[in-house]
Amino acid sequence: MITMRAWVLDAPGGPEAFHFRELPVPEPVAGQVLIRIRAFGLNRSEWFTRIGDSPDVKLPRVLGIECVGEVEAAPGGEYDKGQRVAAMMGGMGREFDGSYAEFTCVPATNLFPIDTSLGWAELGALPEMLQTTHGSLHTGLGAQAGDTILIRGGTSSIGLATLALAKASGIGVVTTTRSEKKRESLLAAGADEVFVDSGVLVDEVRRHYPEGVDHALDLIGATTLLDSMQCVRPGGVVCMTGILGGSWELENFRPMEHIPSGVRLTCYSGGAADITVEELRRYVKLVETGELTVQNGPVWEFEQLRDAHATMDANTAGGKMVVVVPPGPAR
Repeated sequence: MITMRAWVLDAPGGPEAFHFRELPVPEPVAGQVLIRIRAFGLNRSEWFTRIGDSPDVKLPRVLGIECVGEVEAAPGGEYDKGQRVAAMMGGMGREFDGSYAEFTCVPATNLFPIDTSLGWAELGALPEMLQTTHGSLHTGLGAQAGDTILIRGGTSSIGLATLALAKASGIGVVTTTRSEKKRESLLAAGADEVFVDSGVLVDEVRRHYPEGVDHALDLIGATTLLDSMQCVRPGGVVCMTGILGGSWELENFRPMEHIPSGVRLTCYSGGAADITVEELRRYVKLVETGELTVQNGPVWEFEQLRDAHATMDANTAGGKMVVVVPPGPAR
């Protein structure tokens, strides 16, 4: 039996809840692809699972909802061995074991073939971040060139990626930070305006945009959502994509009172099907050529996963974190 190294979560807890184990390398069947993982990004949803806020995820589980690597085996013939691919979502790391390992076995429909000169660490930061950002902008908000959006939670990895993609699409961006010290870095990243977010932004936004901004992307979640709705003009859209504030629910929510007339409230929690192979490749090419800059955080070695999650606990990453995986056993 050929084995691989993997980080397994047996029960919720702190970073120490992950255990480094030897597991059998998965055996793919027709319709599945075995990937030799080279790098994977860390995501807030994995953090929520680790601390016990994903009750639908059955433990023990190898977490990880995305990865980049090389095809090791594809019994259905969809891909060639050695082909460079990205994989994300579709139950990965939640319904079946994911990317916190040397290999993972995923449905062929979850894969995106990518030909790029980017290194594994740089490429590993992109799949889920680009998919979520693309989906939030276009499926969630329906933003168009010439619109102005408010990004609530602007210094998060998704907030920074949304800023970059929005500016590349001709969309004006007002973004936020809780720290005055981060204002200049957001302006340098391309923001048209930066507000320091105390939790209530409506007065500040309305001073600069009396009719309200066109749209708002709320990555904080339920703790700021009502205020975000007050910042948007009639006919505009508020999309909740994240829950950085840690609250899943709106208490005492009264729609007729809390949703301003004509403002549309939606959310984005879509999957890999919301971005095409061509769209993902185009974004990756823009990163490769320097036309799209995505703010990355620390890069960790595979053995340092606990340290990476401790950094998530401290909220000090400053961008998308990536774990690089050394070559696993030959097959």
